[in-house]
Amino acid sequence: MPRFDDLEHAAATDVGIRRSHNQDAHSIQSAPDQDYFHKVGHVFIVADGMGGHAVGEMASAQAVQEIPLTYAKHAAVDGPLAALRRAFQEANGGIHAIGQSNPEFRGLGTTATALVLRKEGAWIGHVGDSRAYRVRDAKIEQLTFDHSYAWEMARRLGIPPEELSDVKKNVIIRSLGPDVLVQVDVEGPYPLLAGDTFVLCSDGLSNLVNPEEVGTIVSALQPSEAGQFLVELANLRGGPDNITVIVVRVGGDEASTIAMSVKPASRMKIVLLRIGQAWNRLVPWPLSVLMAGFLFAVGAVVCHLTETWGSSLLVVLAALSILGGLVGLFVLAKKQRAEANNEPEPPRRQNIYREYSCKIERMLVDKLLLMGIHLKEKLEGRPFSVDWPSYKNNNDAAQRYLQEGDLLASFREQCRALLGLAATFNKNRPREEGFRPKFETTADA
Repeated sequence: MPRFDDLEHAAATDVGIRRSHNQDAHSIQSAPDQDYFHKVGHVFIVADGMGGHAVGEMASAQAVQEIPLTYAKHAAVDGPLAALRRAFQEANGGIHAIGQSNPEFRGLGTTATALVLRKEGAWIGHVGDSRAYRVRDAKIEQLTFDHSYAWEMARRLGIPPEELSDVKKNVIIRSLGPDVLVQVDVEGPYPLLAGDTFVLCSDGLSNLVNPEEVGTIVSALQPSEAGQFLVELANLRGGPDNITVIVVRVGGDEASTIAMSVKPASRMKIVLLRIGQAWNRLVPWPLSVLMAGFLFAVGAVVCHLTETWGSSLLVVLAALSILGGLVGLFVLAKKQRAEANNEPEPPRRQNIYREYSCKIERMLVDKLLLMGIHLKEKLEGRPFSVDWPSYKNNNDAAQRYLQEGDLLASFREQCRALLGLAATFNKNRPREEGFRPKFETTADA
């Protein structure tokens, strides 16, 4: 992974159009320094409460508070896998105890999906149907298995869950709280590359916005914009449930799976970062320094034989590199022996349950432009406060980029144009008023 602080993240949550209370909760616990990052890591979590207004809110709030704290307490000693499992199980015990203490709290429960980013990669802790995705190289991968009746039936039948048309998709078979014990899925570590983007979300988003759409949006926009746009898009489609999303991008401002790739300098930086990461996984850095020392020595000999200036400087560089490499090998060997004695290699479980393409193509951009036209017609003539100049600037830019053949830039600008319109429409519309045109990808998009 890049530096511990080379990270960009944002969260967005909304009660939705139909609900009166927000039973979702989320938490972000960023590592304050390199040492804490190595021992604990960055922790992100989303929870979706169940069991009535106050009850559901109570369960999800307790989950996002207790799980990061318990995990952090045990991660350095027990390792991420055991610490995550323990954190979920202890949270389950606490929520279950509350549910048993008062008849009014019966049915108390919550889903919970946590993402931990550490030096060795990404870890996922998961119970319920809130999801974790990873977006990389125009693909979006679902890293969690929905603990729902539909997904379990599909697994047993060996078919995709989408083919079970006659099965209720919102029936949860595993969550925190209802039972004394709970089975926790812990996945990882997933190797990290610069530009990897992770998405955690409740089913208020995943039920209304398909993975291809999620992938294209978080790829084309910065995390803060992507989170807000995903929430508004779900609300445009009815917003029947609470909506929560966290977007995390590894590599900070300079990295993105698609969006930043339009800038040659940034694209080259990402390529060089990934080459460097791959090289470091194959060759320890002290060996790289020794190789550099050998090359400096060869260069010094060549300069001496050809009587070219610089041989003395190359001799000094060769000596320093060889010395540094030898010292590095000693330190690395000592560190590896200590790690072998104190921290066994964590077991690896890197399941990818579903994978979708999220490449931006012309048909997708055209559908988004059409959606903007319809939404603009909905708002014109109404006494709403709409930032029409900003909409016009973004929409004009989207049209210009489309004519130039830059689909990514056109898609991005149209998303920005729509964001303000969608937020205004969702804020002011009556609950019974819907917005029918759908932004959707196709199989070839």
